Amino acid sequence: MQQQYRAYQQQMPPQVPHRSPHATTQRRGGYGPVMTGGQPAMQPAHAQNQHNMQQQQAYQAAEQVKRLKSRKPTDKNLPDGVEDCIVDPEIARRYKELREVERRIDTTMTRKRLDVMDSANRNAKLYKTMRIWITNTVEDQAWQGSGDLNVDAFDFSPNMEASYRVKIEGRLLDDEEETDKPENDKAQDGDKMEEDGPEGEKAKTASSSPKPCFSHFFKEINVEFDKQRYRNAAEQAIEWKRPEPNARTQSGGNPAADFDEFTFKRNGDENTNITINLHRFEVPERYSLSPELAEIVDMKEGTQHEVVMGLWEYIRLNGLQEDEEKRNFRCDELLKRVIGAVEVAHIPMLNEYVKRHLGPQAPISLPYTIRVDEEFHKDPQPTVYDVQILVDDPMRATLQSLVVNPQYASMLKDVTELDGQLGRLVQAIAVSHAKHSFFNSLSEDPANFIRNWLSSQKRDLDIVFGETARSGAAVTGDEWRKGGKDSIWATSNARESVNVLLSKHR
Repeated sequence: MQQQYRAYQQQMPPQVPHRSPHATTQRRGGYGPVMTGGQPAMQPAHAQNQHNMQQQQAYQAAEQVKRLKSRKPTDKNLPDGVEDCIVDPEIARRYKELREVERRIDTTMTRKRLDVMDSANRNAKLYKTMRIWITNTVEDQAWQGSGDLNVDAFDFSPNMEASYRVKIEGRLLDDEEETDKPENDKAQDGDKMEEDGPEGEKAKTASSSPKPCFSHFFKEINVEFDKQRYRNAAEQAIEWKRPEPNARTQSGGNPAADFDEFTFKRNGDENTNITINLHRFEVPERYSLSPELAEIVDMKEGTQHEVVMGLWEYIRLNGLQEDEEKRNFRCDELLKRVIGAVEVAHIPMLNEYVKRHLGPQAPISLPYTIRVDEEFHKDPQPTVYDVQILVDDPMRATLQSLVVNPQYASMLKDVTELDGQLGRLVQAIAVSHAKHSFFNSLSEDPANFIRNWLSSQKRDLDIVFGETARSGAAVTGDEWRKGGKDSIWATSNARESVNVLLSKHR
Protein backbone atom coordinates (compact mmCIF):
# COMPACT_ATOMS: atom_id res chain seq x y z
CA MET A 1 0.00 0.00 0.00
CA GLN A 2 2.81 2.40 0.81
CA GLN A 3 4.48 1.87 -2.59
CA GLN A 4 1.24 2.61 -4.46
CA TYR A 5 0.75 5.79 -2.44
CA ARG A 6 4.23 7.06 -3.35
CA ALA A 7 3.80 6.22 -7.04
CA TYR A 8 0.46 8.01 -7.15
CA GLN A 9 1.97 11.05 -5.45
CA GLN A 10 4.71 11.35 -8.04
CA GLN A 11 2.15 11.49 -10.90
CA MET A 12 0.19 14.35 -9.36
CA PRO A 13 1.22 17.95 -10.06
CA PRO A 14 2.86 19.57 -7.04
CA GLN A 15 0.32 22.44 -7.03
CA VAL A 16 -2.81 20.27 -7.06
CA PRO A 17 -3.91 18.84 -3.72
CA HIS A 18 -4.48 15.13 -3.73
CA ARG A 19 -6.32 12.57 -1.70
CA SER A 20 -5.01 9.35 -0.28
CA PRO A 21 -5.81 6.22 -2.33
CA HIS A 22 -6.65 4.37 0.90
CA ALA A 23 -10.22 3.36 1.42
CA THR A 24 -12.31 5.35 3.85
CA THR A 25 -12.90 2.30 6.01
CA GLN A 26 -9.25 1.30 6.06
CA ARG A 27 -7.35 2.05 9.26
CA ARG A 28 -4.08 3.88 8.91
CA GLY A 29 -1.70 5.79 11.13
CA GLY A 30 -1.71 9.50 11.76
CA TYR A 31 0.69 12.09 10.40
CA GLY A 32 4.37 11.36 10.60
CA PRO A 33 6.37 8.17 10.06
CA VAL A 34 4.63 4.83 10.16
CA MET A 35 5.09 3.20 13.61
CA THR A 36 5.39 -0.52 14.14
CA GLY A 37 3.09 -2.38 16.49
CA GLY A 38 5.80 -2.70 19.16
CA GLN A 39 6.17 1.07 19.65
CA PRO A 40 3.80 2.90 22.00
CA ALA A 41 1.33 5.37 20.54
CA MET A 42 1.80 9.09 21.04
CA GLN A 43 0.30 10.39 24.27
CA PRO A 44 -2.58 12.82 23.68
CA ALA A 45 -2.07 16.41 24.69
CA HIS A 46 -4.96 16.45 27.13
CA ALA A 47 -3.48 13.45 29.04
CA GLN A 48 -0.17 15.31 29.37
CA ASN A 49 -1.98 18.39 30.61
CA GLN A 50 -3.90 16.31 33.13
CA HIS A 51 -0.66 14.79 34.38
CA ASN A 52 0.87 18.26 34.80
CA MET A 53 -2.21 19.44 36.68
CA GLN A 54 -1.96 16.48 39.06
CA GLN A 55 1.69 17.24 39.73
CA GLN A 56 0.86 20.87 40.37
CA GLN A 57 -1.95 19.94 42.76
CA ALA A 58 0.35 17.57 44.66
CA TYR A 59 2.97 20.31 44.92
CA GLN A 60 0.39 22.80 46.19
CA ALA A 61 -0.87 20.30 48.76
CA ALA A 62 2.68 19.73 50.02
CA GLU A 63 3.27 23.46 50.25
CA GLN A 64 0.02 23.86 52.16
CA VAL A 65 1.10 21.21 54.66
CA LYS A 66 4.44 22.99 55.10
CA ARG A 67 2.70 26.32 55.71
CA LEU A 68 0.39 24.76 58.28
CA LYS A 69 3.33 23.21 60.09
CA SER A 70 5.20 26.51 60.09
CA ARG A 71 2.19 28.32 61.57
CA LYS A 72 1.66 25.65 64.18
CA PRO A 73 2.33 27.04 67.67
CA THR A 74 5.21 25.29 69.41
CA ASP A 75 5.60 27.33 72.60
CA LYS A 76 3.91 25.51 75.50
CA ASN A 77 5.19 27.77 78.28
CA LEU A 78 2.77 30.10 80.00
CA PRO A 79 3.53 33.83 79.60
CA ASP A 80 5.05 35.66 82.55
CA GLY A 81 2.54 37.28 84.85
CA VAL A 82 -0.35 34.92 84.14
CA GLU A 83 -0.53 34.06 87.85
CA ASP A 84 -1.61 37.65 88.60
CA CYS A 85 -4.47 37.56 86.07
CA ILE A 86 -6.32 34.36 86.95
CA VAL A 87 -8.58 33.48 89.84
CA ASP A 88 -6.54 30.50 91.13
CA PRO A 89 -2.76 31.08 90.78
CA GLU A 90 -2.17 27.50 91.99
CA ILE A 91 -3.21 26.20 88.56
CA ALA A 92 -0.36 28.04 86.82
CA ARG A 93 2.14 26.78 89.40
CA ARG A 94 1.00 23.18 89.00
CA TYR A 95 1.16 23.50 85.20
CA LYS A 96 4.79 24.60 85.43
CA GLU A 97 5.56 21.65 87.71
CA LEU A 98 3.94 19.26 85.25
CA ARG A 99 6.01 20.77 82.45
CA GLU A 100 9.18 20.11 84.45
CA VAL A 101 8.10 16.51 85.15
CA GLU A 102 7.34 16.02 81.45
CA ARG A 103 10.78 17.33 80.52
CA ARG A 104 12.47 14.85 82.88
CA ILE A 105 10.32 11.97 81.62
CA ASP A 106 11.08 12.80 78.00
CA THR A 107 14.80 12.99 78.75
CA THR A 108 14.76 9.67 80.60
CA MET A 109 12.72 7.90 77.92
CA THR A 110 14.95 9.18 75.14
CA ARG A 111 18.09 8.09 76.98
CA LYS A 112 16.65 4.66 77.76
CA ARG A 113 15.45 4.18 74.21
CA LEU A 114 18.91 5.00 72.87
CA ASP A 115 20.40 2.52 75.35
CA VAL A 116 17.95 -0.17 74.23
CA MET A 117 18.74 0.46 70.56
CA ASP A 118 22.46 0.32 71.29
CA SER A 119 22.08 -2.95 73.22
CA ALA A 120 19.90 -4.48 70.50
CA ASN A 121 22.40 -3.55 67.77
CA ARG A 122 25.51 -4.49 69.72
CA ASN A 123 25.01 -8.26 69.20
CA ALA A 124 26.00 -9.09 72.78
CA LYS A 125 27.03 -12.66 73.62
CA LEU A 126 26.74 -14.75 76.76
CA TYR A 127 28.54 -17.89 77.86
CA LYS A 128 26.25 -20.85 78.47
CA THR A 129 26.95 -24.48 79.28
CA MET A 130 26.46 -27.22 76.72
CA ARG A 131 26.37 -30.78 78.01
CA ILE A 132 27.74 -33.44 75.66
CA TRP A 133 27.15 -37.17 76.08
CA ILE A 134 29.46 -39.68 74.35
CA THR A 135 28.61 -43.37 74.32
CA ASN A 136 29.14 -46.40 72.11
CA THR A 137 27.50 -49.74 71.36
CA VAL A 138 29.03 -52.90 69.87
CA GLU A 139 27.89 -55.50 67.36
CA ASP A 140 29.13 -59.00 66.46
CA GLN A 141 31.87 -59.02 69.09
CA ALA A 142 33.45 -62.35 70.09
CA TRP A 143 31.84 -62.36 73.52
CA GLN A 144 28.42 -61.74 71.94
CA GLY A 145 28.49 -65.02 69.95
CA SER A 146 27.62 -68.64 71.11
CA GLY A 147 29.95 -70.47 73.47
CA ASP A 148 30.30 -73.59 71.26
CA LEU A 149 31.81 -71.71 68.31
CA ASN A 150 33.70 -74.00 65.91
CA VAL A 151 36.95 -72.37 64.89
CA ASP A 152 37.21 -74.42 61.70
CA ALA A 153 33.74 -73.29 60.60
CA PHE A 154 34.18 -69.64 61.60
CA ASP A 155 32.51 -67.31 59.14
CA PHE A 156 34.61 -64.33 58.05
CA SER A 157 31.83 -62.76 56.03
CA PRO A 158 31.53 -58.93 56.31
CA ASN A 159 28.15 -59.12 57.99
CA MET A 160 29.71 -61.01 60.94
CA GLU A 161 32.70 -58.66 61.38
CA ALA A 162 32.97 -57.05 64.82
CA SER A 163 32.02 -53.38 64.85
CA TYR A 164 31.09 -50.55 67.16
CA ARG A 165 28.87 -47.47 66.86
CA VAL A 166 29.72 -44.16 68.62
CA LYS A 167 27.06 -41.56 69.35
CA ILE A 168 27.81 -37.92 70.27
CA GLU A 169 24.85 -35.96 71.59
CA GLY A 170 24.73 -32.38 72.91
CA ARG A 171 22.17 -30.07 74.45
CA LEU A 172 22.26 -26.53 75.82
CA LEU A 173 21.46 -26.37 79.53
CA ASP A 174 18.92 -24.03 81.06
CA ASP A 175 19.92 -21.37 83.55
CA GLU A 176 18.22 -23.31 86.36
CA GLU A 177 20.18 -26.46 85.53
CA GLU A 178 23.45 -24.54 85.54
CA THR A 179 22.81 -22.99 88.95
CA ASP A 180 21.70 -26.31 90.45
CA LYS A 181 25.06 -27.96 89.74
CA PRO A 182 27.49 -28.15 92.69
CA GLU A 183 30.64 -26.12 92.48
CA ASN A 184 32.96 -29.13 92.37
CA ASP A 185 31.11 -30.48 89.31
CA LYS A 186 31.61 -27.36 87.17
CA ALA A 187 34.42 -27.61 84.62
CA GLN A 188 35.93 -25.70 81.74
CA ASP A 189 36.18 -26.76 78.11
CA GLY A 190 37.18 -30.37 77.77
CA ASP A 191 36.89 -31.27 81.49
CA LYS A 192 35.13 -34.51 82.22
CA MET A 193 32.04 -34.00 84.37
CA GLU A 194 29.98 -36.99 85.31
CA GLU A 195 28.41 -40.10 83.94
CA ASP A 196 24.67 -39.98 83.51
CA GLY A 197 22.13 -40.39 80.73
CA PRO A 198 20.80 -37.77 78.32
CA GLU A 199 17.25 -39.12 78.55
CA GLY A 200 16.73 -37.71 82.03
CA GLU A 201 18.08 -34.32 80.94
CA LYS A 202 15.70 -34.26 77.98
CA ALA A 203 12.71 -35.06 80.16
CA LYS A 204 13.40 -31.97 82.29
CA THR A 205 12.98 -29.62 79.35
CA ALA A 206 10.36 -31.45 77.29
CA SER A 207 7.90 -28.61 77.78
CA SER A 208 10.43 -25.76 77.52
CA SER A 209 10.87 -23.53 74.48
CA PRO A 210 12.83 -24.98 71.53
CA LYS A 211 16.57 -24.45 71.62
CA PRO A 212 19.19 -24.37 68.88
CA CYS A 213 20.44 -27.73 67.70
CA PHE A 214 23.77 -29.21 68.70
CA SER A 215 25.21 -28.56 65.24
CA HIS A 216 24.15 -24.90 65.36
CA PHE A 217 27.19 -23.99 67.46
CA PHE A 218 29.88 -25.75 65.40
CA LYS A 219 31.20 -25.31 61.88
CA GLU A 220 33.24 -28.52 61.84
CA ILE A 221 33.32 -31.80 63.79
CA ASN A 222 36.09 -34.34 63.28
CA VAL A 223 37.10 -37.50 65.09
CA GLU A 224 40.77 -38.51 65.20
CA PHE A 225 41.87 -42.08 65.96
CA ASP A 226 44.99 -43.04 67.83
CA LYS A 227 47.78 -42.69 65.29
CA GLN A 228 50.19 -44.87 67.27
CA ARG A 229 47.79 -47.81 67.16
CA TYR A 230 46.47 -47.55 63.60
CA ARG A 231 48.56 -47.09 60.51
CA ASN A 232 45.55 -45.88 58.55
CA ALA A 233 44.27 -43.57 61.28
CA ALA A 234 43.91 -40.74 58.78
CA GLU A 235 41.67 -42.89 56.57
CA GLN A 236 39.44 -43.84 59.50
CA ALA A 237 39.05 -40.22 60.65
CA ILE A 238 35.49 -38.86 60.67
CA GLU A 239 34.79 -35.30 59.48
CA TRP A 240 31.66 -33.15 59.13
CA LYS A 241 31.58 -29.56 57.85
CA ARG A 242 28.73 -27.09 57.90
CA PRO A 243 27.29 -26.62 54.39
CA GLU A 244 27.73 -23.22 52.82
CA PRO A 245 24.52 -21.18 53.01
CA ASN A 246 22.65 -20.28 49.83
CA ALA A 247 19.31 -18.77 48.87
CA ARG A 248 17.48 -22.11 49.11
CA THR A 249 18.85 -23.17 52.49
CA GLN A 250 18.36 -19.74 54.03
CA SER A 251 14.67 -19.60 53.06
CA GLY A 252 13.64 -23.18 53.75
CA GLY A 253 16.32 -24.37 56.18
CA ASN A 254 18.94 -27.09 55.69
CA PRO A 255 18.20 -30.39 57.48
CA ALA A 256 21.75 -31.60 56.82
CA ALA A 257 23.12 -28.85 59.07
CA ASP A 258 20.59 -29.27 61.92
CA PHE A 259 21.03 -32.28 64.19
CA ASP A 260 21.36 -33.11 67.87
CA GLU A 261 23.17 -36.45 67.46
CA PHE A 262 26.32 -37.30 65.56
CA THR A 263 26.81 -41.05 64.99
CA PHE A 264 29.45 -43.05 63.14
CA LYS A 265 30.29 -46.75 62.79
CA ARG A 266 33.62 -48.51 62.39
CA ASN A 267 34.89 -52.08 62.48
CA GLY A 268 37.00 -53.24 65.41
CA ASP A 269 37.18 -55.61 68.37
CA GLU A 270 39.63 -53.76 70.64
CA ASN A 271 39.32 -50.72 72.90
CA THR A 272 40.30 -47.60 70.97
CA ASN A 273 41.23 -44.09 72.05
CA ILE A 274 39.77 -41.24 69.98
CA THR A 275 39.72 -37.44 70.18
CA ILE A 276 36.58 -35.51 69.20
CA ASN A 277 37.39 -31.99 67.97
CA LEU A 278 34.58 -29.42 67.91
CA HIS A 279 35.34 -26.23 65.93
CA ARG A 280 33.09 -23.42 67.16
CA PHE A 281 30.86 -21.45 64.80
CA GLU A 282 30.52 -17.82 65.91
CA VAL A 283 29.23 -14.70 64.17
CA PRO A 284 31.18 -12.45 64.12
CA GLU A 285 34.12 -14.82 63.98
CA ARG A 286 36.42 -14.95 66.98
CA TYR A 287 40.15 -15.46 66.68
CA SER A 288 43.03 -16.62 68.83
CA LEU A 289 45.51 -13.83 69.58
CA SER A 290 49.28 -14.04 69.48
CA PRO A 291 51.08 -13.76 72.84
CA GLU A 292 52.46 -10.30 71.95
CA LEU A 293 49.01 -8.91 71.15
CA ALA A 294 47.33 -10.72 74.05
CA GLU A 295 49.70 -9.02 76.49
CA ILE A 296 48.57 -5.58 75.26
CA VAL A 297 44.80 -6.05 75.01
CA ASP A 298 44.61 -8.49 77.98
CA MET A 299 42.57 -11.15 76.14
CA LYS A 300 43.45 -14.43 74.49
CA GLU A 301 40.43 -14.66 72.17
CA GLY A 302 38.16 -12.07 70.63
CA THR A 303 36.67 -10.64 67.47
CA GLN A 304 38.69 -8.33 65.26
CA HIS A 305 36.59 -5.35 66.36
CA GLU A 306 37.17 -6.13 70.04
CA VAL A 307 40.91 -6.44 69.50
CA VAL A 308 41.13 -3.15 67.59
CA MET A 309 39.15 -1.35 70.30
CA GLY A 310 41.39 -2.86 72.98
CA LEU A 311 44.49 -1.68 71.12
CA TRP A 312 43.00 1.82 70.79
CA GLU A 313 42.22 1.89 74.53
CA TYR A 314 45.85 0.97 75.27
CA ILE A 315 47.07 3.86 73.06
CA ARG A 316 44.67 6.32 74.63
CA LEU A 317 45.27 5.36 78.28
CA ASN A 318 49.05 5.48 77.88
CA GLY A 319 48.96 8.88 76.11
CA LEU A 320 50.69 7.62 72.98
CA GLN A 321 48.57 9.62 70.53
CA GLU A 322 50.42 12.58 69.02
CA ASP A 323 49.20 16.04 69.96
CA GLU A 324 49.51 17.70 66.56
CA GLU A 325 48.70 14.84 64.18
CA LYS A 326 45.88 12.90 65.87
CA ARG A 327 46.01 10.08 63.31
CA ASN A 328 49.50 9.04 64.46
CA PHE A 329 50.67 7.45 67.71
CA ARG A 330 54.04 6.66 69.20
CA CYS A 331 55.08 3.02 69.67
CA ASP A 332 56.46 1.78 72.98
CA GLU A 333 58.28 -1.51 73.42
CA LEU A 334 55.10 -3.62 73.56
CA LEU A 335 53.63 -2.01 70.46
CA LYS A 336 56.88 -2.44 68.53
CA ARG A 337 56.63 -6.21 69.05
CA VAL A 338 53.15 -6.13 67.47
CA ILE A 339 53.49 -3.46 64.77
CA GLY A 340 57.18 -3.58 63.98
CA ALA A 341 60.34 -1.62 64.62
CA VAL A 342 58.83 1.78 63.91
CA GLU A 343 58.65 4.85 66.09
CA VAL A 344 55.36 6.26 64.76
CA ALA A 345 52.34 4.30 63.46
CA HIS A 346 48.95 5.30 62.08
CA ILE A 347 45.59 4.81 63.79
CA PRO A 348 43.68 4.14 60.51
CA MET A 349 46.02 1.15 59.98
CA LEU A 350 45.10 -0.60 63.25
CA ASN A 351 43.09 -3.28 61.40
CA GLU A 352 46.10 -4.09 59.23
CA TYR A 353 48.40 -4.24 62.26
CA VAL A 354 46.04 -6.61 64.06
CA LYS A 355 45.38 -9.06 61.19
CA ARG A 356 48.93 -10.45 61.33
CA HIS A 357 48.40 -11.58 64.93
CA LEU A 358 45.00 -13.28 64.54
CA GLY A 359 44.67 -17.03 64.09
CA PRO A 360 41.91 -19.64 64.19
CA GLN A 361 40.57 -20.68 67.55
CA ALA A 362 41.73 -23.95 69.04
CA PRO A 363 38.97 -26.57 68.81
CA ILE A 364 37.27 -28.10 71.83
CA SER A 365 39.00 -31.47 72.20
CA LEU A 366 37.13 -34.26 73.99
CA PRO A 367 39.06 -37.51 74.58
CA TYR A 368 37.07 -40.73 74.67
CA THR A 369 37.84 -44.43 74.87
CA ILE A 370 35.69 -46.74 72.77
CA ARG A 371 34.99 -49.75 75.00
CA VAL A 372 34.16 -53.08 73.35
CA ASP A 373 34.77 -55.41 76.35
CA GLU A 374 31.97 -57.38 77.92
CA GLU A 375 32.49 -56.00 81.44
CA PHE A 376 31.80 -52.39 80.38
CA HIS A 377 28.69 -53.24 78.40
CA LYS A 378 27.06 -55.04 81.30
CA ASP A 379 26.15 -51.57 82.61
CA PRO A 380 27.29 -48.97 80.03
CA GLN A 381 27.39 -45.35 81.13
CA PRO A 382 27.98 -42.39 78.84
CA THR A 383 30.89 -40.03 79.28
CA VAL A 384 29.67 -36.49 79.88
CA TYR A 385 31.45 -33.22 79.21
CA ASP A 386 30.36 -29.66 79.95
CA VAL A 387 31.75 -27.03 77.59
CA GLN A 388 31.23 -23.28 77.48
CA ILE A 389 29.52 -21.94 74.36
CA LEU A 390 28.88 -18.35 73.30
CA VAL A 391 25.19 -17.73 72.54
CA ASP A 392 23.17 -14.67 71.64
CA ASP A 393 21.82 -12.69 74.54
CA PRO A 394 18.18 -13.85 75.04
CA MET A 395 17.26 -10.27 75.93
CA ARG A 396 18.18 -9.12 72.44
CA ALA A 397 14.95 -10.45 70.90
CA THR A 398 12.93 -8.71 73.61
CA LEU A 399 14.83 -5.45 73.11
CA GLN A 400 14.42 -5.69 69.35
CA SER A 401 10.65 -6.02 69.76
CA LEU A 402 10.68 -2.87 71.88
CA VAL A 403 12.64 -0.93 69.28
CA VAL A 404 10.35 -1.86 66.38
CA ASN A 405 7.13 -1.81 68.38
CA PRO A 406 4.33 -0.41 66.16
CA GLN A 407 2.53 0.98 69.19
CA TYR A 408 5.39 3.43 69.70
CA ALA A 409 4.64 5.18 66.40
CA SER A 410 0.93 5.45 67.21
CA MET A 411 1.81 6.78 70.66
CA LEU A 412 4.07 9.42 69.14
CA LYS A 413 1.23 10.44 66.83
CA ASP A 414 -1.14 10.85 69.79
CA VAL A 415 1.47 12.81 71.73
CA THR A 416 2.04 15.11 68.74
CA GLU A 417 -1.68 15.81 68.49
CA LEU A 418 -1.87 16.57 72.22
CA ASP A 419 1.16 18.85 71.93
CA GLY A 420 -0.56 20.73 69.09
CA GLN A 421 -3.71 21.20 71.17
CA LEU A 422 -1.65 22.35 74.13
CA GLY A 423 0.26 24.83 71.97
CA ARG A 424 -2.98 26.32 70.66
CA LEU A 425 -4.35 26.64 74.22
CA VAL A 426 -1.17 28.36 75.40
CA GLN A 427 -1.35 30.69 72.39
CA ALA A 428 -4.95 31.58 73.28
CA ILE A 429 -3.89 32.19 76.90
CA ALA A 430 -1.09 34.49 75.68
CA VAL A 431 -3.55 36.49 73.55
CA SER A 432 -5.98 36.78 76.48
CA HIS A 433 -3.14 37.87 78.76
CA ALA A 434 -2.12 40.59 76.26
CA LYS A 435 -5.71 41.83 76.10
CA HIS A 436 -5.95 41.84 79.88
CA SER A 437 -2.71 43.82 80.21
CA PHE A 438 -3.89 46.30 77.58
CA PHE A 439 -7.23 47.03 79.21
CA ASN A 440 -5.80 47.00 82.72
CA SER A 441 -3.19 49.65 81.79
CA LEU A 442 -5.89 51.66 80.04
CA SER A 443 -8.11 51.62 83.12
CA GLU A 444 -5.34 52.76 85.48
CA ASP A 445 -4.19 55.88 83.53
CA PRO A 446 -6.21 56.38 80.33
CA ALA A 447 -4.63 59.71 79.22
CA ASN A 448 -0.98 58.68 79.45
CA PHE A 449 -1.72 55.22 78.10
CA ILE A 450 -3.45 56.62 75.00
CA ARG A 451 -0.64 59.12 74.45
CA ASN A 452 2.05 56.46 74.72
CA TRP A 453 0.08 54.04 72.59
CA LEU A 454 -0.43 56.62 69.80
CA SER A 455 3.25 57.50 69.90
CA SER A 456 4.13 53.84 69.57
CA GLN A 457 1.75 53.40 66.64
CA LYS A 458 3.17 56.50 64.91
CA ARG A 459 6.69 55.17 65.31
CA ASP A 460 5.65 51.84 63.81
CA LEU A 461 4.04 53.58 60.84
CA ASP A 462 7.14 55.69 60.24
CA ILE A 463 9.24 52.54 60.14
CA VAL A 464 6.83 50.91 57.72
CA PHE A 465 6.80 53.86 55.33
CA GLY A 466 10.55 54.42 55.57
CA GLU A 467 10.37 57.87 57.15
CA THR A 468 12.68 57.03 60.02
CA ALA A 469 16.38 57.84 59.89
CA ARG A 470 18.73 54.86 59.82
CA SER A 471 21.01 56.48 62.38
CA GLY A 472 18.26 56.33 64.97
CA ALA A 473 17.48 60.10 65.09
CA ALA A 474 13.80 61.01 65.05
CA VAL A 475 13.25 62.71 61.64
CA THR A 476 9.76 63.59 60.44
CA GLY A 477 8.57 63.74 56.85
CA ASP A 478 8.66 67.57 56.78
CA GLU A 479 12.37 67.61 57.53
CA TRP A 480 13.02 65.21 54.63
CA ARG A 481 11.22 67.63 52.30
CA LYS A 482 13.36 70.60 53.32
CA GLY A 483 16.32 71.69 51.19
CA GLY A 484 19.34 73.90 51.69
CA LYS A 485 22.84 73.72 53.06
CA ASP A 486 21.85 72.47 56.50
CA SER A 487 19.22 69.98 55.33
CA ILE A 488 19.38 66.22 55.58
CA TRP A 489 20.12 65.96 51.86
CA ALA A 490 23.50 67.63 52.44
CA THR A 491 24.73 64.86 54.72
CA SER A 492 27.17 62.19 53.55
CA ASN A 493 24.63 59.40 54.15
CA ALA A 494 22.12 60.99 51.80
CA ARG A 495 24.71 61.55 49.06
CA GLU A 496 25.89 57.97 49.34
CA SER A 497 22.33 56.67 49.14
CA VAL A 498 21.59 58.80 46.06
CA ASN A 499 24.74 57.64 44.32
CA VAL A 500 23.83 54.00 44.98
CA LEU A 501 20.32 54.58 43.64
CA LEU A 502 21.62 56.25 40.47
CA SER A 503 24.19 53.52 39.85
CA LYS A 504 21.44 50.90 39.88
CA HIS A 505 19.49 52.73 37.18
CA ARG A 506 22.56 52.91 34.96
